[in-house]
Amino acid sequence: MSLKDILQKLVSEKTQVLLADNQSEWQAEVLLENLSETRLKTSAHMQPGLYIAEISEAGYLGRVLYKLKTVEN
Repeated sequence: MSLKDILQKLVSEKTQVLLADNQSEWQAEVLLENLSETRLKTSAHMQPGLYIAEISEAGYLGRVLYKLKTVEN
């Protein structure tokens, strides 16, 4: 699954989360609009409620791309 697929799923399901890296927090829609096509093609895995991590070419979990933070209403 690609990062783009994961972000599109979060948007389509209207999941109330922010995606955080070391610099800032974003909504999935913002990342879909602003990340490069190359970055969006990155193989990734989402552990619901925790993180989105890169998948290495060997099929192993790599670095965490974004931590998922629940939006408080």
